[in-house]
Amino acid sequence: MTKRQQKQWMDSRYSASLMSAHLWLWGIILSILICSSFTSQNFLTASDTANSTHYTLQQCRELALSAGYSAKSQEESRLAAKYNRQAALASMFPKVSANGSYLYNTLNAHLLANTTTFTFGTATVNPDGTAHWQWRDGVTGTISDAAGQRIADAYQMVYDKMTFDLHHILVAQVGVTQPIYVGGRLINLYKIAKSTEKIATIESESKREAIVYSVDEAYWRVVSVSKKKELAEQYYRLLCQLEADVTEALNEGLVTQADLLKVTTKRGDAEVKKLQAENGLTLSNMALAQVCGLPLNTVFELDETGLADIALPSDTASTDAAVSARPEVQMLEEAQKIAQSNAMIAAAGLQPNIVASAGYIYTNPNVDNGFSNKWDGKGFFSAGVVVNVPIAHADDILRYKAAKHAAKAMEYKTEETRALLTLQTTQSNQKLAEAQQKIALARLTCNNAAEVLRMAEESYDAGMITASELMQAQTAWLAAATDLVDAEAEAKTTETQVRKYLGKL
Repeated sequence: MTKRQQKQWMDSRYSASLMSAHLWLWGIILSILICSSFTSQNFLTASDTANSTHYTLQQCRELALSAGYSAKSQEESRLAAKYNRQAALASMFPKVSANGSYLYNTLNAHLLANTTTFTFGTATVNPDGTAHWQWRDGVTGTISDAAGQRIADAYQMVYDKMTFDLHHILVAQVGVTQPIYVGGRLINLYKIAKSTEKIATIESESKREAIVYSVDEAYWRVVSVSKKKELAEQYYRLLCQLEADVTEALNEGLVTQADLLKVTTKRGDAEVKKLQAENGLTLSNMALAQVCGLPLNTVFELDETGLADIALPSDTASTDAAVSARPEVQMLEEAQKIAQSNAMIAAAGLQPNIVASAGYIYTNPNVDNGFSNKWDGKGFFSAGVVVNVPIAHADDILRYKAAKHAAKAMEYKTEETRALLTLQTTQSNQKLAEAQQKIALARLTCNNAAEVLRMAEESYDAGMITASELMQAQTAWLAAATDLVDAEAEAKTTETQVRKYLGKL
């Protein structure tokens, strides 16, 4: 055997060993891919059982807003704050009330004592209602006993007249109470209730905007992943076609086995990316379904036209106007008003309080008819004014000072929040400009990559470039197309965020 034959024999053995190693490695890779595909297919089967439904972005927003318990809770809180404000306003007006009471007593009221003493004797009314007369010592004989008994009987008559039946007491009253001046307490309570209602309204709107933002983010994520899945499938089909072409070329002896292995490796990577995109789409669908309050196995057919046609706001957020319109600042401003009103309420404890009241009262026994138990008497009208003047209330003074410091602390917190939100608004404006520029560059790069791929395919068909060079063009096109999808999805999310900061969401 010549040296040339030995070299050819060694090269063939080396190629065979290399091919065997590659085939062994790809056998393991294909086994993993088959298992992954089987698992993914079983997982997707459950979701595919649901009927696919077409949803627009606005429909998803409405579903999320109607299905969320948080939004309903915020609405109930807003209604509660509304009625609390109305109650605070109503407390400034007169209060009319009716009262009734009943009292049972075991004894009657006697205005006279059951025994009275004269200079000449003592008259006594016995518990059984009879009268008894007792002469004083030394007077007996001057006046007859019968005369003394008549005195006792007369006293008994007066005693009975001055006795009132109070076994059953009934009192009925209808009255009106009107605070005249309470140091501004009622007005400031109304201001607090009004600010609380505004805070509840702002929180409700802020929660609605947060839900809309989360829906938009999940919606465009599904659209983005769906387009990435389409790109991965298209890339996979290109490599499958290339693999078939290289295999045919190998059979004709135009390429080497190494060229085929390179294409096969790329095709395997593309298949893995395709499976990853399918699983990512399934998870993104589940996330959108959870936000919208739909079953997790819902399959969405979303409107993708908005992704290709980005319509970002042409005006950037004015820093002062945007910050003033932010819910965080508005709620802190209302909280600052509440703190100031609390200080005024504490000051009201140091000022006089004047309350007027009037009413009509009817009693039985009736005071208009000698405390008679009959229902033939009249009621009576009463009116009065109560004035309370605090003189030495050290605790109220200290509470007033504490409330003033709390209001000042809330003012500083509001200014700090304004500064932070000003920075955030400036960043959002910069992010908006960056998103617009990124889309333009990504579209230009994608168009260039598509043109390069077209030229590479033509050159490969003409035999001017190798399969490796064609695969490089395909990989560059996939990367550019993926970057464009990411830029468009990021731009849509930025659009929603900027509209939120502008108060146009």
